Amino acid sequence: MLEMLKKPRSHRSRLMEKDVDEIETRIARIKSERRVKDSRIFEVVEEVFDYQTLMALYKLLNAGVVKLVHGVVAAGKEARIYWAEARDGSDIALKIYLVQAAEFRRGRLMYIEGDPRFKRVRGDKRKLVELWCSKEFRNLLRAHEAGVKVPRPIARRGNVLAMEFVSDPAQRGRPAPLLKEVSLDNPEAAFETIKRYIALLYTKARLVHADLSEYNIMVRGEELVLIDFGSAVDADHPMAVDFLYRDVRNVFAFFSRIGLDVGDPTAFVSYLLQR
Repeated sequence: MLEMLKKPRSHRSRLMEKDVDEIETRIARIKSERRVKDSRIFEVVEEVFDYQTLMALYKLLNAGVVKLVHGVVAAGKEARIYWAEARDGSDIALKIYLVQAAEFRRGRLMYIEGDPRFKRVRGDKRKLVELWCSKEFRNLLRAHEAGVKVPRPIARRGNVLAMEFVSDPAQRGRPAPLLKEVSLDNPEAAFETIKRYIALLYTKARLVHADLSEYNIMVRGEELVLIDFGSAVDADHPMAVDFLYRDVRNVFAFFSRIGLDVGDPTAFVSYLLQR
C-alpha cells in the first residue's frame, strides 16, 4: 500500500522521514477506525499518491465525505476521476488533479488572471493546481445554485474535488455517456435545454463555461449534465464574451451536424448580452 513511499531514500528526497512516519501512523489510525475498508482509498489512488494528496484525502475522510474509493473511471493528462462512496453509501466522484502534469500551467493562466475572483496568481505548480481545483468547485457551486444541471459540488481539499457521481442509469459505477457518444431521441429538446443552461450560466450565475462542447456534456437518461467547469470564468472576465461566442458556436455546430436547423449563433449571443 505504501510501496511508493517505501522506495530507497534517493526516491523520496522530497519527503522527510517524519512525514513518512506521519502518513503511516494516520493510515493505521484510519484502519483502526474502520473508515476505509482495507485502506482501499489509498491503494486505488497510487498513481496520484504524494504527501499533500494523501493529506487532502485524509481530511475528506475525517470530515465524513468519503468512505472508500472503488477505482478510476476516467483519466486525462491533468486529472483522474474516481468512483467513490460516501459514508451513507451514496456514490460520489473524486476528481484528483495531477500536480505533476507537465502541461498544466500552459494555457491555464488566461482563465485565471483576468478573473476578478483570482486577482493574484503566484506560486509553484501545486499552488496553481489547487487554485484551479478551488475554481472548479466554486464555479460548480454557482452554476448549481443558478439551476444549471451540473455535478453537485460536495467538498474540496487541496487538489481533490468531491462531487456528485453522474452515473449511467443502466449500471452503477459507470459514468453516463457524453453527448458525442449518444443518439438523441429528441435532439430539438436537448438543443433548447443546453441553450437554456448557457443563458442561466451567463445571466444568473454570471459565468461563462469557456470550454463547452459535446465533449463536456453528459447524458444521464433524459437529463443533460454540464461538466468540467475548471475553465469557467466570471462574466466580468475581459475575455468572457469571446469565450461565450466560442461556447455557443461549438454547441450550435454540433446540433447542426446532426441535422437541426439551429439558426444564427451570433444572434443568440447578442440576445444574451442584452439581457
